[in-house]
Amino acid sequence: MDLSIIIVNYKTEELTSNCIDSIIKSNTKGLDYEIILVDNASNDGSIEAIEKRFSEIRIIKNPENDGFAKGNNIGIEASRGDYILLLNSDTIVEQNTLKGAVAFIKDHRHIGALGCKILLPSGKLDPACKRSFPTPLNGLYHSLNLDTAFPDSTRFGAYNLTYVNENKTCSIDCIMGAFMLVPRAVIEQVGMLDEDYFMYGEDIDWCYRIKAAGFQVMYYPEIRIFHHKKASGIGKRNPKVIAAFYDSMIIFYNKHYQNKYNKLTRWCVITGTTVMKRMALAKNKRRK
Repeated sequence: MDLSIIIVNYKTEELTSNCIDSIIKSNTKGLDYEIILVDNASNDGSIEAIEKRFSEIRIIKNPENDGFAKGNNIGIEASRGDYILLLNSDTIVEQNTLKGAVAFIKDHRHIGALGCKILLPSGKLDPACKRSFPTPLNGLYHSLNLDTAFPDSTRFGAYNLTYVNENKTCSIDCIMGAFMLVPRAVIEQVGMLDEDYFMYGEDIDWCYRIKAAGFQVMYYPEIRIFHHKKASGIGKRNPKVIAAFYDSMIIFYNKHYQNKYNKLTRWCVITGTTVMKRMALAKNKRRK
């Protein structure tokens, strides 16, 4: 089998259904693929509705929600494809996205992870689809919005590589877990997603390990998907999701940067991230 597409569902019936529908309707002629949908204990009837609508896909029902990384790993373990595609449930693939991605990665054996151009519903680029590894310095510049103020600066724009042409195929540090194509042979060498990350950060960690193993992480804008990022809007969010976002930064820093920076830098990173987490949780609590 050429391709295994792993989608994790958690109470997103409509978005997940639209995602699966876009895959089925896309140009997959000559591509032997499977769709594996992993449900993280939605308990809202969404997985039953999807199961009824799409009888041709494989569905795995987890009794507990142990996070995005764990859900994807379960899907990977059940997969059969030579290439594994992690695909967010809130995405829509274009007509030639899947065939184009598989064809490109097959022709470039040095690639350990392939990402594509990811567009928001507005048609604008999701800047997180091509980025550098987060460091204390580029993270600070990003937090201060200096990358927005000076997008052409290689110094201030490093976090999301704002100075890199979005239409240029290039080797980068990180791609997004919303669309992440990885050869099975690479997974066998570097391991699966780190389940210490409940949500967020697991894609960055994977890219870090893939590059450390000598493979390239490639941004390939000739293929595209649309991403309904934060589709739930600006209302109150689950505090666990907010906490997971900031916790992922600390997990990544402790795992990969512990010995790269001095104690003062570490204290600044951990303290700053903790303060931002508390502020975000407090702001979310005030929302209606």
